[in-house]
Amino acid sequence: MTSPVVPPGFRCGYIAIVGRPNVGKSTLMNTLIGAKVSITSRKAQTTRHRITGIQTSESAQFIYVDTPGFQTRHANPLNKTLNRTVTNTLTAADVILFLVEAGTYGPADKQVLDLLPAKVPCILVINKADRVKDKVAMLPFVQKVAAERAFSAVVPVSAKQRFQIDVLEREIQQYLPENPPVFGEDDITDRSEKFLAAEIVREKVFRFVGDELPYTSTVVIEKFEEEGALRRVFAAILVERDSHKAMVIGQKGAKLKEISMQARLDMEKLFGGPVYLEIWVKVKSGWADNEAGLRAYGYE
Repeated sequence: MTSPVVPPGFRCGYIAIVGRPNVGKSTLMNTLIGAKVSITSRKAQTTRHRITGIQTSESAQFIYVDTPGFQTRHANPLNKTLNRTVTNTLTAADVILFLVEAGTYGPADKQVLDLLPAKVPCILVINKADRVKDKVAMLPFVQKVAAERAFSAVVPVSAKQRFQIDVLEREIQQYLPENPPVFGEDDITDRSEKFLAAEIVREKVFRFVGDELPYTSTVVIEKFEEEGALRRVFAAILVERDSHKAMVIGQKGAKLKEISMQARLDMEKLFGGPVYLEIWVKVKSGWADNEAGLRAYGYE
């Protein structure tokens, strides 16, 4: 089998997307690669894993790494694990996208910025720029944040509206090293479909249940079967208490039914075929009391 011909000057590298929780990192990565591989939610800190998204053009392969938002408040095992994930990602990145929300720059943003290695090209990405009606009034904010570091570029974007995403891609590409592609041209992530199925269910749990449910609630895929284009997915939502179980199930099972329906629709769109999905809710106390428990349930 002959290897595909790589054009001269082809660029390929890893791009870390970092920022405080809930600035739109997952939405930005999904927009950049054109597919939903990292979950999004209004609830801050839904990303717990290092998620890789891949986008390949004729002249470059962009390997985006969506990281959990760096935690500065509580030194519990979960936050320590999340922060270690962020730190490890930064050391391996060829380019860093430092993401802030238009009009908002506070101590939490500054703490993340101070962690970024000085030698890696860093692009300041100002997300949700479409929400600012008076663009002239935003200039002082842009100047203030840009003065915090010698950024390689400053790009206002709207991840949801795809505003200036093409500009951001051009800026990223010029800082990628000249390398052959690491992944196939049709690959969009290095994660398995089983992993993505769990993440999709977890997103729907937080989206439909709300802020009452603790972060330690998670999803385990107990069985994942493929038969032609059909996927059969059997998932368990693990919660800490019976009261949390009741939240997820809802009155007469209505909440769980909505979670299941929306998760199935997202899976069918991502996997490109029909999905049979069954979900149970289980109480499993003490499962996340230590770092070994966290790793056992998929944290990295």
